[in-house]
Amino acid sequence: MSKSLLYDATMCIGCKQCEAGCAEQNRLPYNDQIAAEQVTSDHKFTTVVAKQEKYMRRLCMHCQDPACASVCPVAALRKTPAGPVIYEEARCMGCRYCMVACPFAVPKYEWAKVLPKVQKCIMCPDRIAAGKQTACAEACPTGATKFGERDELIREAQERIRANPSNYVPHVFGIEEVGGTSVLMLSGIPFDQWNMRLSDLPSDPLPLYTYKVLSRIPDFIPLGGIVLGGVWWITHRRDEVAEAEAAEQASKEAGKKNGGAR
Repeated sequence: MSKSLLYDATMCIGCKQCEAGCAEQNRLPYNDQIAAEQVTSDHKFTTVVAKQEKYMRRLCMHCQDPACASVCPVAALRKTPAGPVIYEEARCMGCRYCMVACPFAVPKYEWAKVLPKVQKCIMCPDRIAAGKQTACAEACPTGATKFGERDELIREAQERIRANPSNYVPHVFGIEEVGGTSVLMLSGIPFDQWNMRLSDLPSDPLPLYTYKVLSRIPDFIPLGGIVLGGVWWITHRRDEVAEAEAAEQASKEAGKKNGGAR
């Protein structure tokens, strides 16, 4: 069965142990300056965002039918039966199609490297294969991030809402969005306040839109033209990716200032 993460924002205390655990697992740097960054990046695969003394995690959602994998021309990204969307760096040619295709703006480019690649959370596939929890779930002291079977976590999330309806938005993010994800989320405030774009996200997997376009294009059109036409949705994302990267840079600069203030 497919594994998943359930993040319950109402249980999160903003300790950022999930960030530290992720950094250690993936051999990434982690210090006060990086902890202050509230965006994911090529050196920070998950982040805890704070708003009005409430918290929300950001990480790869590990879509059931990932758009990033569907547009990757070299199969550097792929969904595994266990749940994670993994990334094989040796295959990557740095085209960045995945960055544009991802509805959650997750893949990040290593701009500072001479031979840059794309980086993102891969949901600890080695730990899952060994029967362990993900590093972030193991590090969480309150149980806000929980690891388990996707179907069981969905039932648990729905039961939490039924048992305490005043504590939660009546929606489990990740059951239906873009065909479903392997990261499920509960929140005490509307998801739109976290810029999670519920109204913009279709319930169908995004690669399905590519298929619908391709099915209407005559067979005699060259393959290159078919691919370009099929990924029409991607063009709509370019401005959003540029804005996300600008916000990421601004957050880094703010983190440096905060670090210097200390």
